[in-house]
Amino acid sequence: MPAYLDNAATTKPCEEAVSACAAAMTDCYGNPSSLHGMGVRAEAAVTEARKAVAAALVCPPECVTFTSGATEANNTLIFGAAKNYGRRKNKIVVSAVEHHSVDEPLKELAKNGFEIVRISPMRSGEIDCDEFLAAMDSNVFLASCMLVNNETGAVNPVKKIFSAIKQRYADCITHCDAVQGFLKLPIKTADLCADLITVSGHKVHAPKGVGAMYIRKGVRIAPLLLGGGQEKGMRSGTESVPLISAFGAAVRAQLPHIATAYSNAEELSGRLRSKLAALDYVIINSDAEDQSPYILNFSVKGIRSEIMLHFLESRGVYVSAGSACAKGAPSSVLTAMGIPRKQADEALRISLSKTSSAGEIDLLLSALREGYLSLAKTN
Repeated sequence: MPAYLDNAATTKPCEEAVSACAAAMTDCYGNPSSLHGMGVRAEAAVTEARKAVAAALVCPPECVTFTSGATEANNTLIFGAAKNYGRRKNKIVVSAVEHHSVDEPLKELAKNGFEIVRISPMRSGEIDCDEFLAAMDSNVFLASCMLVNNETGAVNPVKKIFSAIKQRYADCITHCDAVQGFLKLPIKTADLCADLITVSGHKVHAPKGVGAMYIRKGVRIAPLLLGGGQEKGMRSGTESVPLISAFGAAVRAQLPHIATAYSNAEELSGRLRSKLAALDYVIINSDAEDQSPYILNFSVKGIRSEIMLHFLESRGVYVSAGSACAKGAPSSVLTAMGIPRKQADEALRISLSKTSSAGEIDLLLSALREGYLSLAKTN
């Protein structure tokens, strides 16, 4: 059996998600907007999925809008907030280690006159709360900080940052990309002090092509897509009932077991970290005080990540060289942390899921040692 350790890129859909998806395609295939019985049943399936996601976020179901994924959600929330709240204010404060689906929309806003202030992480990978708050002022209409970094696993003090912002600048909109934290860390929208939250299906054992955004009641976000007014006008277009149903099923299957899955990831991550720390040719890049056990980033001295990645693949071990969306480009996250370019070019990301096993970790360690002994001679 292969060792699939690239779960931060995507996960294998669980049986519950696959079954729900198939049922929605074969038995409940009506248009949710249709008034006949088939349409009503399709709408009910979407409603149940919405309740499941809302339960995981501990928020009212009406605050959850389904999208095609996290990229659409982040684009909608950022551009929508700018349109409605960026007329009299033009400043946005954001962490410098956000996903491309946050960073690229901000670059576009910068072209249109918005001031974007990026807060670099500490060497550990975490965003410093005091530094983030020091960049805030009365001209900031949007503050954005991801919960768990997708490359290093560093958990940012979002609750501390956002609660302080709300105390000082109550009208500032707070946005959190919680994709890598959803169903891995307990998330309560009220505790997080986030007005806007993004989550994704394929990171939590649902299929690709579905995600959701939380919008706090009273926050006005201009929709990105206009049309038939589905999703209460926030996301026009016929809902993908199969994907949404699968997302809901995956959430329902995992929600009661978050603590158990976390403990398993902690044990596996601890085992891997201790073994890697004993290797003189490995440098561990994931070293935050508050660290998600689901992601571990390290560099293999003298061997570029792409070369080692393909060697591991030849041994049935699947890992990543960083964010899957970067497709081999240098890691802006590791660079922002102050990690030397050469070390960043040698970085590998291991990411676990609820199904990860000790056998997969052992296979990785064995293949890594074999790869180093083989490749170090030719590099």
